Amino acid sequence: MHEVGLMENALAIALNYASRERASRIEQITLRIGDLSGVEPDALRFAFDVVTQGTIAERAKLIVESCPTLCFCHVCQTQFQPTQWDYECPTCQTWSMAIVQGKELELTSLEVS
Repeated sequence: MHEVGLMENALAIALNYASRERASRIEQITLRIGDLSGVEPDALRFAFDVVTQGTIAERAKLIVESCPTLCFCHVCQTQFQPTQWDYECPTCQTWSMAIVQGKELELTSLEVS
């Protein structure tokens, strides 16, 4: 369960930012998770509850936004959303593994008070 380590890193970033802003509490953390990131959102939520214990984020709300996979076709210069097993461009039927979105795990917003 690597989600605990990922959540510890995300929380460290959030706590660092909150410290710089002299915040006494983190109200909400929003994470953006790509479909290909290998992260299980439910495991991440569980890890959040564990790693925030005893911190200024203990009662914070965790928002997890899903980010779909997008590929780029170098032949017809278009982006497309592949199906789970098919990375063929729907316009020119060329296979593309040029993934431009879907692997991310980002802390996109933070609300502090």
